Amino acid sequence: MKTPRIIVITPDGRENTLEIPDVNLGISLMEFLKAAEYNIEASCGGIALCATCHIDVMKKGEALPEANSIELSMLDSLPNSDDSSRLACQIMLKDIPDGTVIQILGTP
Repeated sequence: MKTPRIIVITPDGRENTLEIPDVNLGISLMEFLKAAEYNIEASCGGIALCATCHIDVMKKGEALPEANSIELSMLDSLPNSDDSSRLACQIMLKDIPDGTVIQILGTP
């Protein structure tokens, strides 16, 4: 089985490709990015209450599970969110298709 890869674009425009070593880890994209030492505050600990893990899913976002009402409510409160905005804490690694491209936005 092919190891899934995602492309991560940092707020300053740097682009990196990350391999997801095990999609069955049971962790969120936010936790994975923090472990990979990306600067994501995640001050609420991953319960969709702070939006400091705000990302833009630039490619393959349509393949992700839809955002729940709590995530949508938090995204609606952000001035820079749009239809491709998501909270990384609400996306599980197992749900991310190979080739997904995200940009880390964080808080406005």
